[in-house]
Amino acid sequence: MPANTESRLQKLLVVVGIVALAFNLRPAITSVGAVLEELTSGLSMGPAQAGLLTTLPVLCFASVGAVAPRLARQIGVHRVTLLGLLLVSLTLWGRTEVSDGWAFIALSFVALTGAATANVLLPSLVKLHFPRRVGLLTAIYSTSMAIGLTLGSVTTVPFSRHAGEIDWRRGLLVWALTALVAVLPWLALVRHDRKERAQQRRFGIGDVARTRLGWAMAIFFGLQSLQAYSIFGWFAKLYRDAGFDADTAGLLLGVITGISIPLSFVIPSLTARVRDQRMLLTLIMAFYPIGYLGLWLAPVGGAWVWAVAVGVGACTFPFILTLIGLRAHTPAGTAALSGFAQSVGYLIAAVGPFGVGLLHDATGSWAAPLWALLVLCVPQYVAGLYAARPAYLEDEIGAPTPR
Repeated sequence: MPANTESRLQKLLVVVGIVALAFNLRPAITSVGAVLEELTSGLSMGPAQAGLLTTLPVLCFASVGAVAPRLARQIGVHRVTLLGLLLVSLTLWGRTEVSDGWAFIALSFVALTGAATANVLLPSLVKLHFPRRVGLLTAIYSTSMAIGLTLGSVTTVPFSRHAGEIDWRRGLLVWALTALVAVLPWLALVRHDRKERAQQRRFGIGDVARTRLGWAMAIFFGLQSLQAYSIFGWFAKLYRDAGFDADTAGLLLGVITGISIPLSFVIPSLTARVRDQRMLLTLIMAFYPIGYLGLWLAPVGGAWVWAVAVGVGACTFPFILTLIGLRAHTPAGTAALSGFAQSVGYLIAAVGPFGVGLLHDATGSWAAPLWALLVLCVPQYVAGLYAARPAYLEDEIGAPTPR
């Protein structure tokens, strides 16, 4: 059903579905980190299994992203989204019932497959239903995603506490239930696919791969994800090594992730409001060197200030999500651009946590990793400048512009 013929009630249902979907795309990842010690001990996981489990999200998002647009064309974007949510809910529940580490990893992979598929399709869903409100809807769903990410890491341990001990199965089960609730609005939204499939021009990942815009988006997305996953994976240890206790280190990391909640609502709206987003990009990315240099020079004295600065810099994520919706004329183009940027981007991002760990082990300090992250801001900024200039995917492909 075309967006301009939808009633207010139908639009509200779409918004509820998108918000519920976005909320459930990150707890499957962050909840595991919160109870990783208890989980690996309870399932007798070795170091190799634990390492695979922590890198699984990036690998899964990279491998599945390219497939999602094709599935959406063949089955329907709303049906694929519903199937993705069902996979998330059922496999998150299933992994709380297993007693073997490999079974837990396999079910986690399936759950992340569902999350990755829906993650790629979110920008095209916004473009389909709200083509003139891309900034506002991206602000809403990226804020919901940020809340889900933060709650997944902060509340899983309290949910797990039972009789004075941490029961990791109990804590992880909560996120299977929230994903099941998110399924409900999508049961009503699948009917949209009957009319939308015939209206969509087909774009493939190969089409995007032949454009400079596609590669600029992929490099920018990959490097911002590399920064984010390196921060999420290692900064708590950085703070512990600087002399903070475990609770304070966790709180400092919470400041970095938590600052994205209000900014995820503001940045997409600003991004969509201006024709040339390069000045906004420059303003956001200027906070990265402030945070990294501050951590290098005074990791304790200014820790809270540097945490806020790094958190602001990491808000290139809602910025790039908005650009994906703005750099294509059509929902099909948006889906293809999103799939290419995320599949290539997450392959780049996978290098980050691994490389930071290697540099830290090789040098015995956090100076080299911080400088490496700072240097990588340069190609990220250059790619971002190209992606932020006014351009459209269909124009670079040579496809007709819709009227």
